[in-house]
Amino acid sequence: MHPNPAVSTMTDKDNPLKSPSRHSFFEDVQGLFTGTLLVALAVLFFKTSALLTGGTTGLAFLLHYPSGWPIGVILFVINLPFYIFGYKALGRTFTLKTFVAVGLLSFYIEALPRWIQIQDIHPVFATVMGGLLAGTGILILIRHGASLGGVSIMAIYFQKTRHWRAGMVQMAVDVAILLLGLWVLSPSKVLLSILGAVALNLVIAINHRTGRYFTV
Repeated sequence: MHPNPAVSTMTDKDNPLKSPSRHSFFEDVQGLFTGTLLVALAVLFFKTSALLTGGTTGLAFLLHYPSGWPIGVILFVINLPFYIFGYKALGRTFTLKTFVAVGLLSFYIEALPRWIQIQDIHPVFATVMGGLLAGTGILILIRHGASLGGVSIMAIYFQKTRHWRAGMVQMAVDVAILLLGLWVLSPSKVLLSILGAVALNLVIAINHRTGRYFTV
């Protein structure tokens, strides 16, 4: 049987899944600004409803609630050790983009309350919509070769090296972090926060798989 000419004449260059074009510098810049802004808006939803989220942002929340320290500052400091791991495991470009993304997110988290005043929001809507916004923002960052550091670095690393879905890896760690929220929040708030984490990670798990997109 002769192969299908339409298939046999297609080269890796013609196949966008085999040889995708790289994003330009401008495209990466807008991706970092847009992705981090969506995540920061999600953080504002969570904070307004006294909820948590996963990852290093969740750890920042855990420290913020009892201490009152700025979430953005805590987040930036917590991520510093992960850049060393990111540089060794995923390269200089990825680590640099991630550093910029975390810096932008930290800035947005502190600036957004001055730009947007949310007086009242239903906690179920806040956690689900916040999860969807954060998942979409993180997905944009992944497509542009960046992350929000911490758990995201490990999740992407395991997806590249062991073919574990990044969303599932992050979901497992996020749930563990959220359970620590029982230390500062009521069980009902923690359950709502877990719902948001599920929404966030389902966006990533469904929309990002190895081999479909660029380099990760």
